[in-house]
Amino acid sequence: MSKPFYITTTLPYVNNDPHIGFAMEIIRADVVARYKRLEGYEVFFNTGTDEHGAKLYEAAQKAGITPQAYVDGFALRFRELVSTLNISANSFIRTTDAYHVHAAQEFWRRADANGDIYKKNYKTKYCIGCELEKTDSELVEGKCPIHPNRDIEIREEENYFFRYSKYGEKLLALYQERPDFVVPDSRLNEMKAFIARGLEDFSISRLASKMPWGIPVPGDDLHVMYVWFDALVNYIAAVGWPHDMDSFEKWWNASGGALQYCGKDNTRQQSAMWQAMLMSVRISPSQKIIVNGFVTGGDGQKMSKSLGNVVNPFDVIAEFREYVHAPEEVVRFVVTHDFSSFEDSPVSQEGIIASYSSQLANGIGNLTNRIMKLSATYRTEPFHETKSHFASAYKEAFERYDLREAISYCMAQVKRLDTRIQETEPFKVVKVDEEKGKALITALVYDLAVIAYHLEPFLPKTSAKIMECIRANKMPEKPLFNRLP
Repeated sequence: MSKPFYITTTLPYVNNDPHIGFAMEIIRADVVARYKRLEGYEVFFNTGTDEHGAKLYEAAQKAGITPQAYVDGFALRFRELVSTLNISANSFIRTTDAYHVHAAQEFWRRADANGDIYKKNYKTKYCIGCELEKTDSELVEGKCPIHPNRDIEIREEENYFFRYSKYGEKLLALYQERPDFVVPDSRLNEMKAFIARGLEDFSISRLASKMPWGIPVPGDDLHVMYVWFDALVNYIAAVGWPHDMDSFEKWWNASGGALQYCGKDNTRQQSAMWQAMLMSVRISPSQKIIVNGFVTGGDGQKMSKSLGNVVNPFDVIAEFREYVHAPEEVVRFVVTHDFSSFEDSPVSQEGIIASYSSQLANGIGNLTNRIMKLSATYRTEPFHETKSHFASAYKEAFERYDLREAISYCMAQVKRLDTRIQETEPFKVVKVDEEKGKALITALVYDLAVIAYHLEPFLPKTSAKIMECIRANKMPEKPLFNRLP
């Protein structure tokens, strides 16, 4: 019986079209999911959309439509992204789904029953862009550094609070027990320092009279749940909690919890806030939190829908459609090969084009054409498939979730094979020593198949097309990656 493995992305706010930052996150999660399946795991892969909160209520009012109509429209775009990028997710949860609403309310009841929810008056500085309270030390010239185009709001009202302060020592004990709980180490160290400064209880409700777009607080219709307290529950609702506990037992408890991808601005919410919430309702912690850096523009500033400086993955795909057999794989390649696995990475149209030309068109695309032309001309014996195994360096990179290192291993093998062709010149040898030449060509074909196997998690359609050519002993009908004009 295969071992269960559960992986999830964060749920992006549906306040605009998806941008390449979320495309990066969902592609990386997909790469890990595909790798795990090839390693024999049974995978549950969750993604979806976060559809409550002040930011979306504000956007719907500005658009002159109901919040539900607003989120319905953008949720379709995120579903389309999943399909367009060839993402192998088998769960797409919306926080407006009835089963998620039920789970969030039951989660509240259990945290309340365990003494972790209370009500008080408070005054705070609040960034609607982040949907988070901000301390003075987190602000730069009175602005949120992530959303500098938005004014900080001063909020003063009676809300329900979660006893976050109760869980500081327990969180530090979790990090001590599992030193690889947050990847990379630098993010874990940030969380240790954050908790060591002392946790403060946080507000988990909003007055419905001021902001009605949220899940009603159980037993108090005057309040709706704070968006983060609601949205984080999706990770357990998606796998059955509390409506299908057999499923939850399999995908959460038996698998060791969810492997969660997030951006670095989500580190606190995923690795501390959410873990404390799980402790409150007596659910075991997540398996691991993998933290991506930001995708930045030319000025080094984080790409943000609210700032309007985004690269749209749909636009990138459209730009390459006439040149590539699977244009979404240009995006899949760029966000895994060109971007740092954990730190900030710049993106530009020029950079994408340069990477496409050097690595895809003149790299794996050209290598496939060269080898399969020789093979189709001279190889006569059938291709005998054997069970492939991943190289140790490649597996070790995946164990560290360093996807850039893993795909760089693949591209190094492409260069190695290109060099071998130049050095051994099988196209010349086969004309003077047919047997020796065919042996050289056959070896090239088998090594190309190994590269295709290693590329499968990253570029599944390219990998499949290469193997199709190898099995049929023919060149691709069209180049995998045409050279740009």
